Amino acid sequence: MRHNLRLAGGQWSVLRAHLFPGDELEAVALLLCGLHRQEHLTALCVRDIRLVPHDCCRREPDLLTWPTEFGLPFYNEALKRDLAVVKIHSHPGGYPDFSRQDDRSDREFFESLTGWTDSHVPHGSAVMLPDGGIFARVVGPDGGFVPVDRVAVAGPDLHFFDREQAATTAEVDLRNIQAFGEGTVRQLKRLRVGVAGCSGTGSWLVEMLARLGIGEIVLVDPDVVTRKNLNRIINATQADAEAAAPKVLVALRSIQAMGFGSKVMPIQKDLRDTGAIRALAGCDVLFGGFDCADGRDILNRISTSYCLPYFDVGVRLDADGQGGIAYIGGACHYLQPGGSSLISRKVITPEGIAADSLHRHDLAEYARRRKAGYIHGVAVDRPAVCSVNGLVASLAVNDFLARLHRFRDENNDTTDAVFLNLTGNYLETRSFPEPCPVLSPKTGRADQPPLLDLPGL
Repeated sequence: MRHNLRLAGGQWSVLRAHLFPGDELEAVALLLCGLHRQEHLTALCVRDIRLVPHDCCRREPDLLTWPTEFGLPFYNEALKRDLAVVKIHSHPGGYPDFSRQDDRSDREFFESLTGWTDSHVPHGSAVMLPDGGIFARVVGPDGGFVPVDRVAVAGPDLHFFDREQAATTAEVDLRNIQAFGEGTVRQLKRLRVGVAGCSGTGSWLVEMLARLGIGEIVLVDPDVVTRKNLNRIINATQADAEAAAPKVLVALRSIQAMGFGSKVMPIQKDLRDTGAIRALAGCDVLFGGFDCADGRDILNRISTSYCLPYFDVGVRLDADGQGGIAYIGGACHYLQPGGSSLISRKVITPEGIAADSLHRHDLAEYARRRKAGYIHGVAVDRPAVCSVNGLVASLAVNDFLARLHRFRDENNDTTDAVFLNLTGNYLETRSFPEPCPVLSPKTGRADQPPLLDLPGL
């Protein structure tokens, strides 16, 4: 069983400021975490933080005592909602392991905690180092300590603090190493990346991610290849269209033919399927190649609920009504849990989400409502071409790489979205600093029902 601890970037920043106030003394905080459980993975997703005031503690450079009763409201909420509690403190001297004093204090803390909460919940303890790195452990069923395999931070920069060394590289990785460094390439091999939507932009995302050497790729798309989309699904053939081959299997075939060793999980299901949602929730990074508003909203919700970084890719082509093109462009939006959303950025709207969902699941009712004037401004057939899809998808993949291996001149917190305007021949970036009032409060919900806070799931 693997264990992960996941934090939003804003949560990590708040903890770092509190745990390292500049006086070289230890400090402590409590994390309330939603739980995501799979057969081989338990992820603790930080939902809330309670900072233990410095003046309540006895603080020394290598010793800390604090009143555990300070966390009673957290313990009660954990019991009520089946959540986990993680104690996190600092090691100002940079000691990269749990000390014997940590072992003693953790045993006392966990013994006290299990008196308040259910014993089956994997409560934990973590340590932050001066550079912001975190290592952690949970209490196993037998009361022993179990190391957390990965602590992941989804912020402007992506941080993955792994317990074990990353996989070795091979000759095919040489050019990627020259561009981004061996450490980054090793990290890519340890990541599990989800790609939802394997058609126009999605097929390009899959192609580039696989050739970067991603260790595991989860593919989600319910549709099959047809002749009308052969112009934009790379690696799809006329034979695939005639056989109505599932798009996820076309992508699987392409990845396997590369011979890079990436593991692939193809899921030919609608994104609202709970199995598909749970598979994506088990990933480290999400990419979306959907043009429908409801699918993009679900991916944004998965990102928020499970503390995952999400790269959304969208393409727009507008005809001028006279056989020409009025606008060609696209955008890559990077979504952090706890930050702004596609809704707050006005990329999608609640009306568009409802209309797209109805169009995909009840076409007759959609047509009736549109004819009656209840649905406005929703394009059913959105034009797309291979050249534009590939260009916009590459913006998303390079944005991902820039957050994993910083190479931009500006800090990553100045870039939340990259906009491409081929008609005007320019590229621009924008920042969206305000958190989404709708989704931000749902950060770290994890598996708490209703799933994704959508009663229909």
